[in-house]
Amino acid sequence: MTTPLDNPFWSALASIHDGIALRAGEVARYPADYAPFLGVANADVRVGDALRRLMASGESVYLLGVVPTLPPGWQLQAFRPLAQMVCDAPLASVEGPDIVPLGDAHREDVLALTALVYPPYFRPRTMDLGRYFGIYRDGRLAAMIGERLGDDSHREMSAICTHPDFHGCGYAGHLTTWLTNDTLAHGRQPFLHVSYENPRALGLYERLGYRVRRDIGFWSLRRIDAG
Repeated sequence: MTTPLDNPFWSALASIHDGIALRAGEVARYPADYAPFLGVANADVRVGDALRRLMASGESVYLLGVVPTLPPGWQLQAFRPLAQMVCDAPLASVEGPDIVPLGDAHREDVLALTALVYPPYFRPRTMDLGRYFGIYRDGRLAAMIGERLGDDSHREMSAICTHPDFHGCGYAGHLTTWLTNDTLAHGRQPFLHVSYENPRALGLYERLGYRVRRDIGFWSLRRIDAG
């Protein structure tokens, strides 16, 4: 690993989220109600015993950036790599409505929006991983953004989503610009991950001022033995 961004799940679990990490040696994961993510320190880690301690039979998690050699009893599925994008300088301001912090009082609204447009990565306690912000219109959560992964020097822009009824209003750009600039002002580099199958989002982030740092591998891992 040349930078924490090359192994985002492990980097976050070993730093800003170490207090909630479920860990077995050099393998760690989030509790299932936080996120379905698992990380390993490097690709050479012997993971068999650790994975059996951390995952139940039939359970699935996701890996990002680093994948170990797996013993029998595990099913690995490779997806198309994601674009990992970073921002190096403040973005030009984007006009938009007021942005409000999202907390426990907004949790049901957040879970309803993410269930509609952002499954299966958002879980009941994902909001506890960082700060989340939203835009309300006519009493409805129209769009949101949050922080998820990260380390001492980086923060991930995540759950950038807009309710279909509010597409075309510019809310995603407004939220991304605001949180990106706030993150930079706190001395951390903003980064995000986007699928190449979502060219609309990729184009938005490029227009705002993000650049593709690298393509990063993305996999699902399922335990298929009976334990």
